Amino acid sequence: MEKQFNIVEELLQMTLLGTEWVLWLLIILSVVSIAIAVERMWYFLRQGRLKQEVIEDFYGRLRSRDYTGASELVSNYPNSLEAKVALEGLNHREGGLGSIQEATTAYLLRQRKMLDRGLVVLATLGNNAPFIGLFGTVLGIIKAFHDLGTNPAGGAQVVMAGISEALVATAIGLLVAIPAVIAFNYFQRQIKVIATDAQAMVSTLVAGLGDDFNSKGK
Repeated sequence: MEKQFNIVEELLQMTLLGTEWVLWLLIILSVVSIAIAVERMWYFLRQGRLKQEVIEDFYGRLRSRDYTGASELVSNYPNSLEAKVALEGLNHREGGLGSIQEATTAYLLRQRKMLDRGLVVLATLGNNAPFIGLFGTVLGIIKAFHDLGTNPAGGAQVVMAGISEALVATAIGLLVAIPAVIAFNYFQRQIKVIATDAQAMVSTLVAGLGDDFNSKGK
């Protein structure tokens, strides 16, 4: 007689693959997480922040209507988002206050994509790596009890050895998730600081150009 299809048996054969492939998956994910964290760290370290005296000098040049000097000043800091957004606003100065605000808002939105790059992967790993490890542990426990069923003489030693190996997957899952969560929170904080400084620079730019707008409005 033809053997009937048994879904339980088929799934059991899949689960008996054990935890080794899950461990390799977690190792690959940990390498990805580390690579993204290192790249993001390098990116944020290169994001130079303007010193207070530079901002005051920039504001003073705006008040004296030395727009060329103000542009040259911020151009000396090509890695600073504050400087970039100030230069973007100056380039749209002739269009008035509305043009400056729209141009700087659009520029910051485009730069936000660069700031957020890769963070979704860290967030995903931080949330799901423990579940992947737990999945590996469940597979290991299933295999341990199956081995006990096929080798009853092994007794509890067979089960305990299998379970101890299975728990490694949970530990590795946590080992992947915890650094990913820490890195994600740290980079989110850096993004908030950088974005706040950039917004403050826009306000400084508008305040420095205030007299120019008022004179045009008269």
